[in-house]
Amino acid sequence: MLRPERMSKVSVTGSRAVMDDVVETVHEQHLIHLSDYDGSWDGFEPGDPVEGADEASEKLVTVRSLESILDLDEEDAGPSRIVTEDELDEELEAVRTEVNELEDRRGELEDDLREVEERLDAVEPFAELGLDLDLLAGYDTLQVAVGEGDAEAVRGALSTADDVRAFEVFEGEGALAAFAYPDPGADEDVLDDALVGVDFATLTVPDAEGSPEEYVRELEHQRQKLESELDSVEQELENVKLDAAGFLLAAEEKLSIEVQKAEAPLNFATTENAFVAEGWIPSERYTEFASALQDAVGDRVEVDELERASYDAHEAQAPGGSDDEVAADGGTTMDHDQPPVVQDNPGAVKPFELLVKTINRPKYFEFDPTVILFLTFPLFFGFMIGDFGYGLLYMGVGYWLYSRFDSDAIKSLGGIALWAGGFTALFGVLYGEIFGLHRLGAVLWNGNPPMHKGLQPAEASYALTWLVVSILAGLAHMTIGYALAFVEEFSHDPVEAVLESGSWVLLFAGVWTWILSRHAASAKPDFLFNVFAGDPFAFGFPGFSPTVGMAGLAVGAVGFLLYVAGEIRHFGLLAGSVIGALESLSVLSDALSYTRIAAVTLAKAGMAFVVNLLFFGVYVTETGHGAEWHFGIGHMPEPGTTYHGYEVAEIMFGGLFHSGIAGILGGLLILVIGHLLVLVLGITSAGLQAVRLEYVEFFGKFYEGGGDEYEPFGYERQYTTQD
Repeated sequence: MLRPERMSKVSVTGSRAVMDDVVETVHEQHLIHLSDYDGSWDGFEPGDPVEGADEASEKLVTVRSLESILDLDEEDAGPSRIVTEDELDEELEAVRTEVNELEDRRGELEDDLREVEERLDAVEPFAELGLDLDLLAGYDTLQVAVGEGDAEAVRGALSTADDVRAFEVFEGEGALAAFAYPDPGADEDVLDDALVGVDFATLTVPDAEGSPEEYVRELEHQRQKLESELDSVEQELENVKLDAAGFLLAAEEKLSIEVQKAEAPLNFATTENAFVAEGWIPSERYTEFASALQDAVGDRVEVDELERASYDAHEAQAPGGSDDEVAADGGTTMDHDQPPVVQDNPGAVKPFELLVKTINRPKYFEFDPTVILFLTFPLFFGFMIGDFGYGLLYMGVGYWLYSRFDSDAIKSLGGIALWAGGFTALFGVLYGEIFGLHRLGAVLWNGNPPMHKGLQPAEASYALTWLVVSILAGLAHMTIGYALAFVEEFSHDPVEAVLESGSWVLLFAGVWTWILSRHAASAKPDFLFNVFAGDPFAFGFPGFSPTVGMAGLAVGAVGFLLYVAGEIRHFGLLAGSVIGALESLSVLSDALSYTRIAAVTLAKAGMAFVVNLLFFGVYVTETGHGAEWHFGIGHMPEPGTTYHGYEVAEIMFGGLFHSGIAGILGGLLILVIGHLLVLVLGITSAGLQAVRLEYVEFFGKFYEGGGDEYEPFGYERQYTTQD
């Protein structure tokens, strides 16, 4: 699980006479991830595409264009079928002609409709004026301006204009028309000059006559006619889609396969009489691969396993499983490519590959962290939400995503939600909570669940405990990351592994052992020694002894010196010492970053508490451990009465549930919307915080990513059967 499937580099060498048969056989197997030939071998050239490749590519472009026009998808496909060459030529041309004609007609109608819409938008302000359109233009001496603006400001500007003998302004709801009679000999732009600086935006007068209302009605009629014609064309295209969908999808698949096969020789190294092809296949399937080629072409082809790639970035295991090592990234014969990656995770873990690929696919030589995410992400998430009701809802959403969608990404999200919801429900049982209420604890644990979130004053020690637990979880999480980095580097450079990764393990272990020890206890918070010694958990651990603490400091000092030595090794004495000293402070900051787990736990509990408080109301009792809050689910007791064995001290909030029918109805709305909001915010807070801890604090210790996806030569048929 921590490693991808082992891959082997294979070489296929044979006569040019059997190259087509080899391509056909390899394509059917769908096993080999072909390497590109870079033209570096003397006497070898990249192969040429098979005759007909260009024609098949052109047809493929045509088919995909038609699919795009018709908006085809997988659901439109019918049963699988055989598509013959004659059928491909004849039916494709017929469909292309019909679709292109309809598409052209649709384009023309859409252009006409757009033009009518623009004309309608332009004429509507004029309809509000109540003036015929032919009255707004065509005068020899009278000047007219139509637009949108402040009518009073226009009148004021015209009344003070020197060259305007008379004027009139007509107002509509959204437009106005100004008529001006200039003095004899005045400039032709008297009206425009007078309106400079006035709140007025000119509108173009439509090229039409008569009443604008009639013109609007005429345009609306044209629009209805065009929309009707457009609907008819759309319906015709839909009919073509229903008739041709199966054929087009099958034709695309057939042509894609033909193009793949025809262009395969571009990856080969060829001479006049021979060819060489190389690529990667899963090692366990090498025998199957070689046998299939031997059965197809016999002795006219030779298949060799050139190398079996090791998981060490600097070595590869030789063919046959021997201990002889060859360079995995520099000793291959073609393209010097790295092995592609096939992540090897069981079904339950597989959805979490999505979270890894969101950053980057792991390299072949790296550890695949998917299984660690599977173990830690749902744990972090479930602990932070910790509610049986929310957990069931998350699981329900996850099942819906997983079962209702075909997209691998969405199905993976569904799988992640199922696991996260399961852990949320599990911790909800341990907390005794369902939708923020403690009724589950009363039923399952007789009112005393084994854990509390620490929201109430009487349970404050739990909140402090979760701070410590969060830090301890972070130390374990990060140590695993450093351990993986140490293993990856050790075989190549043991010194570098110790200085870069081993130093941090010692530093974390040493410093935090001292922090959790009773050495200099008076300078440390008391809760560090109480939370596991009886308040709240009686584990009998009051902290490490002072002697162990001093030993931890010594271990931490060794880790510090090793890390500084590693920085000096890279940057020199002065720079390395400064960098090492500064970066070593992250031994505290990185671990404290995990306290966000405890913080989100309290925040989510607080949000659910507020929602329930508004509906049920809350009363307070004083106990020997501090104040306890209780929801008024059945009734709201009066202050001074005894309830749950203690006197009710006060009513924090009476609750809408206890305030009549209107309060109940409004409260139910708040209750449902509030819990839905908490449910969503659980994803955006607990989910994102858990992902951040994985990506930043864990991945950053050992993971780089950037591996190549395994893309075997071949095609998974969906719409066609074998010719």
